[in-house]
Amino acid sequence: MQHAVRSRAAIRTGLTPVPRPRTPSVASLMDADALRVLHRAARALLDDLPDLTDRLVALLREQEPAYRTALTKDPTATWQEAHRSLRHSVTSLLDPRGARDAARRCSWRIGAARAEQGLPLDALLHAFRLGGSLVWQRLVEETSRTAPEDVRLLVHVAADVWNFVDEHCTLVADAYRQTEWQLGRRRENRARLLAAGLLDGTSRIADLPEAAQALGLPEYGRYYVVAVTGALPARSDAARAVLPPGARVHWHAGTDVDYGIVLDVADSADDADDDGLPGPVGPEDAPDAPVAGVRIGIGSAVDGLASVGDARRRADTALEICPRTGGTVRLADHLPAALVASSPELGGALAERVLGPLLRLEAADREVLLDTLTTWLDCDGSAQRAGERLYCHRNTVLNRLRRCEQLTGRSLARPADLVEISLALTARRVLRD
Repeated sequence: MQHAVRSRAAIRTGLTPVPRPRTPSVASLMDADALRVLHRAARALLDDLPDLTDRLVALLREQEPAYRTALTKDPTATWQEAHRSLRHSVTSLLDPRGARDAARRCSWRIGAARAEQGLPLDALLHAFRLGGSLVWQRLVEETSRTAPEDVRLLVHVAADVWNFVDEHCTLVADAYRQTEWQLGRRRENRARLLAAGLLDGTSRIADLPEAAQALGLPEYGRYYVVAVTGALPARSDAARAVLPPGARVHWHAGTDVDYGIVLDVADSADDADDDGLPGPVGPEDAPDAPVAGVRIGIGSAVDGLASVGDARRRADTALEICPRTGGTVRLADHLPAALVASSPELGGALAERVLGPLLRLEAADREVLLDTLTTWLDCDGSAQRAGERLYCHRNTVLNRLRRCEQLTGRSLARPADLVEISLALTARRVLRD
């Protein structure tokens, strides 16, 4: 008797059927069926779009605090925004190619508008994902209601639906960030223009509240201006270090000079405690220039942002009398030099009138006498201390001073003559520098 022989394949097939891969024709039929089911459900959603929008707005109100605020402020605009976005999303399910550009434009406009309104980006992306989840949920609900046997076919289009959601989340984020960057640039440029107007003294009274807000400074209060010049980046380092910690300042960078608008005096003691920072500082508290070759001029204080232009001119005057080698000059400590710098023509005339005979001596002789006179004044009229500083005997100092009196025709014992000589020496130093 012959035995029946079966191949292993036949045995395996009989016991555990092996699924065959889908042929292209089968895949096409299933995809076509899935699209048919999707389109049928999408058309139903489109017909019931107001209810779908209401459900999304309710979800936003419940789950997203930022949108809760927006709905309280302008519920109609928020509802219409959600309605437009959902309409484009559902329409894109029915006609992906034809509706793509309009849907993208809609999402871009929403991202830009919400950036301008200051809605957090996380809240906006959450809203788009909630919308996508709601659309998918309603597609499943509608199919389950009308043709439960077709729900399984929606699996074949799920990836397309969620890819659409991801694409538009990326799009809205790009629009948001680009608009946010543009807004930041506009704010920076506007703040720069407002600060320049304050420093130039050309600001309109009507612009002062906006300037105060843009610069983060109160409209009323006492201000002084710090002028900093020198090579970059040393100038930038000095600008940051020129004021003590806690000073409220807005820096305005220029080509040759940087200006700091500094709040001088708090309106009340409580103001200093509100932000946890030390109280505002005055120009006398500013440290010396921390970087060699950097020159810093600190003007005297004025009242209100409207007078910042006057404070800037005073800072420029202080900067003008600052030594070229670097340092810090506070205008209040150098008022005679400031007077000379404010009128260089008169200062030059004073120096020539008072010191003319000295200035026409031989260079070595001239410098010895001028240096002795300057040192004696710096030592408060003490010949002994002046001699110690000049490494000579006090009698040598007195002899040189008598010669200065003979050449200038002025007496160092007469107060009026002494004032003229002091101002003339200051004029010579300032104008020579």
